[in-house]
Parts: sequence; C-alpha cells; structure tokens
Amino acid sequence: MKIFIKYMVSLRCKMIVKAELDKLGITYGAVELGEIEIKEPISVQQTSSLKTALLLTGLELMDDKKSILIEKIKNIIIELVYTDNEILKTKKSEYISTKLNYDYTYLANIFSEATGITIEHYVINHKIERVKELLIYDELSLTQISYLLNYSSVAHLSAQFKKITGLTPTFYKNLKEKKRKELQYL
Repeated sequence: MKIFIKYMVSLRCKMIVKAELDKLGITYGAVELGEIEIKEPISVQQTSSLKTALLLTGLELMDDKKSILIEKIKNIIIELVYTDNEILKTKKSEYISTKLNYDYTYLANIFSEATGITIEHYVINHKIERVKELLIYDELSLTQISYLLNYSSVAHLSAQFKKITGLTPTFYKNLKEKKRKELQYL
C-alpha cells in the first residue's frame, strides 16, 4: 500500500515524514519523493493522526487520485530538471507518459486544469530556477549550464531566463555577487 504526500521534495521532508511515522508506530518501507510505502494496513485513526501531524509540518497527506497524479507529474519534472541531462534530451511528453503509464494529452489536460499552467511552462519555470541555482554556485559557465539543461544555445537559455525573470543571466549573477560583497563589509 502506498500513501502520497504533497510537497515532499527534500531530504528534510523525508526525515520529518519518517519521524512522524515512527511516532505513530506505522511500519513503512521506502520513503521516496512524494510517496511512502506502508508495509501493513493502517487504521482510520492512524491515517487521521498522520494527516494532522503532517499538516502541522507543512506537508499534506493526499487521498484524491487526481491530486496524486498531479503531484507525480510535478515530481517527475523535478527529477527531469535535477538529474543528468541525458533524461532532458528525451522528449518530455514521452518520458512523463511512459513513467506514469497514461496518455500525455490526458496528463497535460488534468495538469493544466488543476494548476493553471501547462506542463511545458512548469518545466521551464523549474529549469530557470535550476539556472539561478547554478549561477549562484558559480561553478559552471553559461555555456555549460545551457548544455547541462539541454538548451539549444546560450542565446535560447538567456532569452528564456529574461522572459521569466526580467533579468539577463549575467545581470542576475552580478546582482548576487554584489550582495555577497556588501555582506562582507558589514
């Protein structure tokens, strides 16, 4: 039996979930991005207690199939953006569709209906967040970042970055460097 949790995207969230499961005496197996494998059936009382405990930590237990599917789509997109670029080179629609075993058109429609944005825009937003992160780390050049995130060119990445943030990648990077320098003098 699997239970699904909304917004579980970090190691910290996994630790919180495991601690709550332990407190409630719920036997579990894998705790993955957005889902928990429960080893034994749990009571209505345990489910209710888990739901309450998770809400207090900012996490949400999900029981609606549509919401679960949307969270799975989001988790797959995060996986796409934060793993090696070989996965990004595959067609996103085929990858998501294959991973979830649903027709992509169906997935795209329910995702847009529930979130108000398309899957493609969700992917772009996450790629731009990843670009920001990589610019702040300052370990890769813009060319390397564009290759890593499977942009066709640095110009394409820059145009998309500016469209989403209103800033060029270089200006964004310099802004962060300026703030760091200001903090050093305080």
